[in-house]
Amino acid sequence: MSPFSCTREPEVRMLLERGQWPLAFSDELRAHVAACRSCGEIILVKQAFQSARTTSMAVPVLPSAGALWWRAQLRRRNAAIERIGKPILGAQIFALGMILVLGAAALAWQLRRGLEFVGWMEALPRSLHLDALLPASLTGLNGSFWFLLPLLAVLALVSGVVVYFASEKH
Repeated sequence: MSPFSCTREPEVRMLLERGQWPLAFSDELRAHVAACRSCGEIILVKQAFQSARTTSMAVPVLPSAGALWWRAQLRRRNAAIERIGKPILGAQIFALGMILVLGAAALAWQLRRGLEFVGWMEALPRSLHLDALLPASLTGLNGSFWFLLPLLAVLALVSGVVVYFASEKH
């Protein structure tokens, strides 16, 4: 013990730690605290720490204004992307459905005609005069280009669907 400590100091500390100041202190102990410098300082310091703790707990700790603004902008941008993405997804599903219906109709039509798909594909550019759209270097393909074109379109569609389902957020 230091030479400036009081014999009643442990009792005062114990009652303070329990939060019993000033209600549980007897009149005799209150009079002692008022007269004893050491016990009075203990109570003064303890009250100062308690009031500082109370005020620091009451004040919420907010992040910086720049961080709040950045998060709000990020949320707004993500919400806009989601709003835009919904109609696009609907259009993609509609387009896929139309392609499947047209493909099934074309297959049924070819089955009724006897599966002359290759002959039909070779005759299509000539009947629609699509040879005029091709460069002169591609005119000798003899219809195989027009057979390859739908296959590339189907490959692009299937790869788009695979990428869509492989992405993390869909």
